[in-house]
Amino acid sequence: MSYKIKFKVWLEKDRDIIMGLGRDKLLREIERLGSISKAAKEVGMSYKKAWSFIKTMEKRLGIKLIKTQRGGKGGGGATLTEEAKKLLNDFERITIEFEKLTKKLSKNE
Repeated sequence: MSYKIKFKVWLEKDRDIIMGLGRDKLLREIERLGSISKAAKEVGMSYKKAWSFIKTMEKRLGIKLIKTQRGGKGGGGATLTEEAKKLLNDFERITIEFEKLTKKLSKNE
């Protein structure tokens, strides 16, 4: 019998999703681009939906994930807090471990 092992990882708190692949990508793009609107566009979602994801994650975790700077003469911007960077690192570490396990189990076919 031939098959492939697949998995999907997300983090929950009190049965509410905190982090999954889409939110991970959004936060990584905010860090890379320094802008919520540019990051939202890059991942194919509206600015409103991106803000909704961020606010929901912050509320569920009880921490700030994004530091924003209002627009104006120098323009606005957004950066990740240290807590957000830790969350991304944790999510990446967990995902890598699942990938390792998938490869190991696939070899045992």
